[in-house]
Amino acid sequence: MSITDKDIPQIEKLKELISKSRNVVITCHLSPDGDALGSSLGLKHVLSCLGIECRVITPDCPPQSLSFLPGYNDVMPLSRYETLVRSHVNRADLIFCLDYNELKRVDRLAPYIEASPARKIMIDHHLHPATEGFDVQISHPEISSTCALLYKVICAMGLDEYITKDAAECIYTGMMTDTGNFSYNSNDPDLYLAISDLLERGIDKDQIYRQAMNVRSENSIRLNSYALLEKLEVFPEYHAALICITRDEANRFGYKKGDTEGLVNVPLSIPGVVYSCYLRDEEDYVKVSMRSVGDFPVNKLCKEHFGGGGHLNAAGGEFHDGDMHKCAELFKSLMPENLSLITKE
Repeated sequence: MSITDKDIPQIEKLKELISKSRNVVITCHLSPDGDALGSSLGLKHVLSCLGIECRVITPDCPPQSLSFLPGYNDVMPLSRYETLVRSHVNRADLIFCLDYNELKRVDRLAPYIEASPARKIMIDHHLHPATEGFDVQISHPEISSTCALLYKVICAMGLDEYITKDAAECIYTGMMTDTGNFSYNSNDPDLYLAISDLLERGIDKDQIYRQAMNVRSENSIRLNSYALLEKLEVFPEYHAALICITRDEANRFGYKKGDTEGLVNVPLSIPGVVYSCYLRDEEDYVKVSMRSVGDFPVNKLCKEHFGGGGHLNAAGGEFHDGDMHKCAELFKSLMPENLSLITKE
């Protein structure tokens, strides 16, 4: 999918705003993943080549598993540097909102962005974007990742010469992680033309894969092994799987953000399992992650029952109406009706 005619006025306006900007803040959603942080740092590297002062600000600390990304150590989490963050946002003349399409996704960072006089730019690939609050809005839910969309936007603005090797590594990481290493939502031929271009810029995709997907701490390996051995429930008659990790269990293994990245995908390797759910206790809610294969719409489940959403095969949400047990019981209660959503081979 390419940039459409309806995007051209937005892209022209964005290009003009960039040319007039000197202090840019780039933001992404709470608990940033490879696509959120990859798009943010990728854009930072491109704009820095134009001599623009850029600061990547996140609501909370990005996971250590993404520390290989060029520029990772310059990221400023609100949770650690609230005074500095407020100062940067207040004096920004342009704020990018990447990989989210409504301000509630940035948690406590939202009021600072709303209060800032800066122009706000949304570039995102999630469903149901907000209709207000952004001066430029480029939204393509059919595109596999915000990084893939960002690459198209950069090229459409004629700034592709500024995609350095560092920028290319960040952008490729988001493309890869948001498609499960190109195993779902990744049949767009344009995606592979973009990857070819990024390879020409010197990235080592095999090394990026190893760092993003195959490097784990000992505690992470032990936690994931425990989850699969002791906590995995499979429901063959409903083609479903469920993993629940309580806060005590996570703490037992010294859980750090990103330690269970990819865990929800593992049950999908079991023949007959069409969708998988991973529940994890947070301080005052239960985090819900779902993945599926084929045409099973986990985004529909997450939107209707867990206040979230996402893509057909990858979605998430939150449960605020009780504890882990109640959340798990809700998920299980939906299994019989979910059978009608499973395509018969």
